[in-house]
Amino acid sequence: MAKIKSVYVCSQCGHETAKWYGKCPSCGEWNTMNEEIKDTAKTVSTAKTRTFSSYSAPFSINEISTGDEQRYDTGCKELNRVLGGGIVKGSLILLGGDPGIGKSTVLLQICRFLGESLKILYVSGEESKRQLKLRAIRLEVNSPNLYVMTETDVEIICGQIKNLKPDLVMIDSIQTMNLTELSSSPGSVTQVRECTNMLMRTAKDMDIPMFVVGHVNKEGSIAGPKVLEHVVDTVLHFEGDKQMSCRILRAVKNRYGSTNEIGVFEMTDKGLKEVDNPSVMLLSGRPTNVSGTCVTCTVEGSRPILAETQGLATQSGYGNARRMATGWDYNRLSMLLAVLEKRAGYYFSNYDAYINIVGGLRVDEPAIDLAIAMALISSMKDTPVDEHAVVFGEIGLAGEIRAVSQAQMRINEAVRLGFTRIVMPFHNLKGVSCDEAELIGVKNIREAFEAVCR
Repeated sequence: MAKIKSVYVCSQCGHETAKWYGKCPSCGEWNTMNEEIKDTAKTVSTAKTRTFSSYSAPFSINEISTGDEQRYDTGCKELNRVLGGGIVKGSLILLGGDPGIGKSTVLLQICRFLGESLKILYVSGEESKRQLKLRAIRLEVNSPNLYVMTETDVEIICGQIKNLKPDLVMIDSIQTMNLTELSSSPGSVTQVRECTNMLMRTAKDMDIPMFVVGHVNKEGSIAGPKVLEHVVDTVLHFEGDKQMSCRILRAVKNRYGSTNEIGVFEMTDKGLKEVDNPSVMLLSGRPTNVSGTCVTCTVEGSRPILAETQGLATQSGYGNARRMATGWDYNRLSMLLAVLEKRAGYYFSNYDAYINIVGGLRVDEPAIDLAIAMALISSMKDTPVDEHAVVFGEIGLAGEIRAVSQAQMRINEAVRLGFTRIVMPFHNLKGVSCDEAELIGVKNIREAFEAVCR
């Protein structure tokens, strides 16, 4: 009989140990060691004798032709932008996001467009054929080239792919797939890693692009070992509050395009609708003549986006003031409040400070530091910011306003939407021009507040 023993596998890096540790010896993460059953007496197959002629020979890079390489158009400009121009043949694309964010919806919408000319295999390990049909009816997907399969055994799935020879494959989701020769349960580190490797080899051998849906854990990262993200070619992640209509699709990794591009969608009863002008949507319903709100311009890839930043400063009722940030980095908020106190003389020690980026947008760019500061100071002094002003600039630890990149692109976007006053770093004034709006260069925080509240 085969000997059975337990091993402990890290859910983050896949490191295996014979005993449990609170902290993974490999990656240093806490409470990630999970117990799995391992068969230690597996038979080892005899390796077949190979000659040198049976191995793939190396080629000079100049001999490799890419003249016939083309990308599949998904029918969605926003998705094409994030992918770098379309779906590359033989690529393995991982799509992650919170439950109900729209992962399965966007896959079926791709099927609606590509199903007119391509043969597509949709494999679901979570829904029945009838459930898929009902959702396809709601999204108006009725292509005869769309084949549906409800199976969780990866070996059977790869066999059907080789028989059907589809042009595109979709796996929903990788955490439900399993290999029968492995004793661990579906969704475990070993199953996710080995199933992804088998799907990757099938995609590369047959030159078939493949979408793989991945679940996320409570921290928001894709569940399973980190090697899962290293194996695939592209990692797409849906962001946004599922209670709101706005959805942001971001490329975390992309071997065939930029990782700075984002796609903006709106969730409707007919599925995801692409938003061509996200600035208008994010600024809709903006209050006027109210303190604590300021408009800024951030750049995501090649796209400038105007967003509303809201700040609330209120007297603290406890010993320690509270700080909270939604859509922005909490640690950067703490640093910014320290700079406002030490360098600018605005004391927030006795104030609770709250920051919100309206519309569910997540912004990590330092260029919105100045707008965040203006919103907080405006709320503390109860003085409205000019509703026709756009503010951007990075704040240094010395309280100075540092230059940002692509200033002319930000100015053009603000002018296009009718803003007439642009407060920006003084060092960015050189090399930019605008006849339709007033450009105000500032060197410190106090100058900026006087410019937007005069």
